[in-house]
Amino acid sequence: MTHIQPSAHVPALWTAAYGPHHAPAVRLAARCLLRIRAFVRDLALADHVGSGGY
Repeated sequence: MTHIQPSAHVPALWTAAYGPHHAPAVRLAARCLLRIRAFVRDLALADHVGSGGY
């Protein structure tokens, strides 16, 4: 599972992904969106770091 950094925190998505009052399909979709967002952010950061982001 992708580690999501605190700076990538999106309150609405986190609430939907981990809140108990949402349907399982909504939680799954929100978690997928969080992972995609983290991946895209890592990709963008890797482009700007001399070591390739690693």
